[in-house]
Amino acid sequence: MTFTTDFHKAVVYQIYPKSFADSNGDGLGDLKGVIGKLDYIAGLGADYIWSTPFFVSPQHDNGYDVADYYDVDPAYGTMDDVDELIAEAGKRGIGLMFDMVFNHVSTEHEWFRKAMAGDPYYKRFFFFRKGKGPGVPPTNWESKFGGPAWRYVPEFDEWYLHLFDPTQADLDWENPDVRHAVQDIVRFWMSKGVRGFRFDVINLISKAGFEDDPDGGDGRAFYTDGPRVHEYLRELNEATFGTDPGIITVGEMSSTSMEQCYRYAGADTHELSMVFSFHHLKVDFMGNEKWVLVPPDFGRLKRIVFDWQTNMAAHDAWNAVFWCNHDQPRVVSRFGDEGRYWKESAKMLATVMHCLRGTPYVYQGEELGMTNADYDSIEQFRDVESLNHYEILQRKGLKAADALRIIQVHSRDNSRTPMQWDDSRYAGFEPADATAEPWLAVNANHDRINAAAELADPDSIYHYYRKLIALRKELDVIAFGDVEPIATDDPDVFAYRRRWQGHELIMVANFHGHEREWTGAEVPDVSGFERVLGNYANGPAIDGGVWQLRPYETSVWYR
Repeated sequence: MTFTTDFHKAVVYQIYPKSFADSNGDGLGDLKGVIGKLDYIAGLGADYIWSTPFFVSPQHDNGYDVADYYDVDPAYGTMDDVDELIAEAGKRGIGLMFDMVFNHVSTEHEWFRKAMAGDPYYKRFFFFRKGKGPGVPPTNWESKFGGPAWRYVPEFDEWYLHLFDPTQADLDWENPDVRHAVQDIVRFWMSKGVRGFRFDVINLISKAGFEDDPDGGDGRAFYTDGPRVHEYLRELNEATFGTDPGIITVGEMSSTSMEQCYRYAGADTHELSMVFSFHHLKVDFMGNEKWVLVPPDFGRLKRIVFDWQTNMAAHDAWNAVFWCNHDQPRVVSRFGDEGRYWKESAKMLATVMHCLRGTPYVYQGEELGMTNADYDSIEQFRDVESLNHYEILQRKGLKAADALRIIQVHSRDNSRTPMQWDDSRYAGFEPADATAEPWLAVNANHDRINAAAELADPDSIYHYYRKLIALRKELDVIAFGDVEPIATDDPDVFAYRRRWQGHELIMVANFHGHEREWTGAEVPDVSGFERVLGNYANGPAIDGGVWQLRPYETSVWYR
């Protein structure tokens, strides 16, 4: 087995197993379904598969509520299936990256069940605290899924902390026994041949203290990038994955700061290979408020992307670069065009991201231009966060129809609709003779947006992604070059220059669906460059420093 061990040149393909491929027709994606699609992923050129959790779980948060880190939930298959997946992916030069949820566990986990039985050893694994008074939790913090962040336990007259769902109890990393237990889990999966780890909301594991948020906010200042988080990550690194230089790691960083990420993902800080940050995906929020409808702020998007690109490079730290994952709406629906310019906008968005400095992550179906769900009823949604906020929005005074519209735009279910393999009844997600409906309804547009159609079309979004991934492996300037922003204040154009050891690359994109004449001092001179990729057959018309950019047009130039 030969793996790409240089994560600077690697590309990661993310799978949400529940929605990827159902091998047995029960309506749920499974590990055998993933095994059956490995050639498809290898054909794309991916080096790693990041799979979201398939461990034993009651599925209150689709597997991010883990009840047993050492076993596979029967809905997904068996440990033999995991071993086969690792081996078969390895034959294709693909490493497996497993998703580890270590901020919290399911309340059905053995550790929490023993804590609830009064075992003092395991009670110290969690945050049990006395309330401020009868019926009053220890602090005014809010759960990220809505409602209080504390759940009352009458047997103890205490409350336990859950930053997410009440069935997800936060672990107390101050307790060295917790840290050792987590290290054992990582070493177990390393022994199985896992080549990477993605750590869920890992920057929340160190709490700064338990006080009321004085501004009546959500309390995130007390647990985000806490005082011992870097110590904990270095310890985890040194005890587990840091012993194997071939293993890559990425941390999901919730509401983090760039300065913290210099340390999380610094070349010599011995914490993580890279980080996910989400600031660029909050440009259609109102402040930190997700559940509103506001247009994306393109200027802010560029500022955030360029700030992270240039400053992380200046501090020798590494980004994961991405538009999509299982928690985000589909990017072509969010920043592109689902209609007339669907193909052009999907290719443009891919080009903007894949030519940046960082390791690109492709989320299942992104390479096909899959769109947001087409659901018109709240009964079609399954995501706990979305269902909670549908009720919260109405309690705040919104009409049901207005609350539904917000859910339609922002729900995590937009990215979790079944993978669209073909134009059959259930998009090829299930075997043809299956009788069970998929756990989440298939998008009706699978009759035209599907893998079978795109594999057969040389001009498809899928084949464009293949070219982008191949270009990263071919041109070292993409992996290693610096980033020089171009036209930072332009209201339509997203452009930058990459340089490395005498090589130069320029990426230009019209981010919007109208034609644009682009001129001025910042317009680059591409004479002497080769246009190596673009989403129109021919490049833009350029005359005397004046570019005529078509809707969503993008080109990559190299010399």
